[in-house]
Order: sequence, then structure tokens, then C-alpha cells
Amino acid sequence: MFRRVLVLVCVVVPLAGSARAQSNRIDTVTPSAPELAAYGRYAIGARTLQATDRHRPDILATKEGGPTARYDRTLTLEVWYPAALAPNQKPGGDYRAITRDPAITATLHGQAVRDAAPLATEPPFPLVIISHGYPGNRYLMSHLAENLASKGFVTVAIDHKESTYDDQKPFASTLYNRAFDQLFVLNEMERLSKPDSGSFLSGRCDTSRTGIVGYSMGGYGVVNVIGGGYSKASETIAGAPPNRLLAERGAGNPEYQKTMDPRIKAAIAIAPWGMVGGFWDAAGLTGITTPVLFVAGSVDDVAGYETGTKAIYQAAVNADRYLLTFINANHNAAAPIPAPAETYVAAEPGKPAAFAHYADAVWDTVRMNNILDHFANAYFDLYLKNDQEKKAYFEGWKGFKRGTAVGLTLEHAGPLK
Repeated sequence: MFRRVLVLVCVVVPLAGSARAQSNRIDTVTPSAPELAAYGRYAIGARTLQATDRHRPDILATKEGGPTARYDRTLTLEVWYPAALAPNQKPGGDYRAITRDPAITATLHGQAVRDAAPLATEPPFPLVIISHGYPGNRYLMSHLAENLASKGFVTVAIDHKESTYDDQKPFASTLYNRAFDQLFVLNEMERLSKPDSGSFLSGRCDTSRTGIVGYSMGGYGVVNVIGGGYSKASETIAGAPPNRLLAERGAGNPEYQKTMDPRIKAAIAIAPWGMVGGFWDAAGLTGITTPVLFVAGSVDDVAGYETGTKAIYQAAVNADRYLLTFINANHNAAAPIPAPAETYVAAEPGKPAAFAHYADAVWDTVRMNNILDHFANAYFDLYLKNDQEKKAYFEGWKGFKRGTAVGLTLEHAGPLK
């Protein structure tokens, strides 16, 4: 195991918006950004889909001690992909995104072209699945989705039903459904990518090379999807799903490890929630064997750091893993887009503080987004495209301009077996 640390020099940016934040751009790459944050050579298309998982357990309609209710669970998906623009099409487009305050809708600006034709002159591209927090939506990490698509990935971000800004329901639903949603979307993307699917994705996506990214509750799902079985204690924690339903994906269930999906070659877990709450223990985390990059703020007071993300990193002893830490950042480290200008208004009494949902008190969000995009590109190039040259980006601060890695630490540990 090795550790590389750079001493933190104060990185304070006023919370009042800069001009770039006020423009609601998700594609800003500053002059100080690391090398791989720059957009790639591919034009980007974007499309919105819906997918329905039939007869999923309906957690909110199931009573303790009663039969498991079932429902058809429909998810809205946003798909970004390398595109072939028509002569009259120029890069760029808008997204209408509901914010943390559901009464506020923001207009975001990026590089993707709505409904552009997919690029069909190259082999199928690897897939990356993106999963938001509780609450959140499919645009929360759209900076990463666009950036990866420009580098030759198909990316799909999920609106997790009962866990979005405008559809936030009791927590038990999210606790149960997050991992199932991520796996269902992987299967749905494979179905749409088949030659006879009739979808724009037909022949365009190679799901045998899949990466997965989760933030907060999305990270909770990712940890479970890649082998971190839930603890026995989690089955009966206050607010847990009824009838011990978390045991389906618990470390003590011999059927659980059979659900590990070989198509998932690498994962990024950003501030994964659950360790502090007792949803994992050290024994359960030994089931993780998929390579994983953990990302966290060192003062995360939601998911925890020393007893949260870092503890998961340390306990995943059978995986090759990294831990990228933003010193003095809180729970919003790296993942959320810059706070939309529409959220700068003061929150009304009883409403969520929309601006604070995206921002960090110490770090500039655009800088954090650029750093995450850089490392995610290197990581998925390495594990999904077998680009061995990208390993060098994890053996030092390759790609960072002088002085711009200040405030970051990067740790690495290899598997015990």
C-alpha cells in the first residue's frame, strides 16, 4: 500500500456565484484543469428513455409481516453517446432540470445535441452507468456523463423512482431499490444494444465492458452491486425495508454472491453512504473484488470519512482500489454540477436549501468536477478499454499543472489475494 499526500494550501472560493457558475454550464473546463478533463474528439448526442422493471417488490406498499406487494417500476434514463452530427448541427444543447427545490427548474447548458444520430462508423463503445444520491436526478452528474461520452463511452444516468427531487418518498424504498435499479439498467442497455432491438443504441454499446458510478446513495448501491453485501444488522435497522428484505443482497445470503455481474469491470463510488449507519461490516466488504476508485471529502458529515468512505476503502481488501480525497471538502465533493443560478435565491421557510445541495464551503465546484472527470476518464480507459498507458495517471500527479494538485491525496491498495 502506498500513500501520496500534498499539503493543503487554503482553497477558498466565495459562495456568491462566479460568472461561469451563473451561466449554468456543465461543460466548463478551466485553464487549471488536469489534462484529461478536456472534452474529447467525439460529438455528443443525448436522448431520454423510459424503462420499466415488471413486478418489482413495492417496498412502500408492503407491510411488516404481510406479503410482498409488487408493481411495475418505471425509470427515466438520460443517455449520452458519441454522435454523428448532420451538416446543419452544431455542438450544444440545453437541459431542463428540476433542482433540489422541486419548485425551481433550471436550464443547464452543455455540448450534447438532442436526438443526434449515433456514430455508426466505429465499433461499439463501452457503457458507464451513473447513479445519483437521495434525493437527486439524472442531471446531477451530467458534467461527467457528457465528458465521458466525448471520449468514446455510452453513458446512462438514472432517475431513481421515489428518490428524485420531485418524487422523494420514504427512505426504505431507496435502501432496497438502488442496487436493483443499477443492475436492471445494465440489462436494459444490453437489450437495447442488440442488433435487432430497433433502438438507436442497436450495435452501439458494448455492455460486456461496463463501468458504474454512484454518488452518496448511488455509491451505496454501487458498493453492494460489486460485492459489498449488507450486514445482518442492516435488515432490522430503524427505517429498513419490511420483512428483512435487505437480506436478499446481504453478505450472509449464499445466493447474493452469485449475482455479481462479470460485465461490470470497474466502479467509482463517490461518498458512498451506509458504513456509518451500519449497513456494512468489515466481513461483508471482503466480497468486493471489482476494481474501485473511491472519492470523498475529508470532512464529509453525511456519509462520513474516516468511519465512512475511507473505512469501506480499507475493508475492501480483496479489490484493487484507490481513494481520492478532497481535503476539507464535505459530502458534495466532486459529484454535483455547479449550483444552478436559479438556486441562488434564499430558501423559503420549510423548503430545502437548494444552493447548498450542490456547493461546498471550501472547494470550487468546477474545479472538483474537472478533477473527477480527469480521473474517471483515466480509470475507465484503463479498465474498460485496456489502455495501459492510463495507469500512469494513478502513479503520480500526471496531467496536473504545477501546483494544481494542492488539497488532494491519492491512496492505493492492492488485493490480498
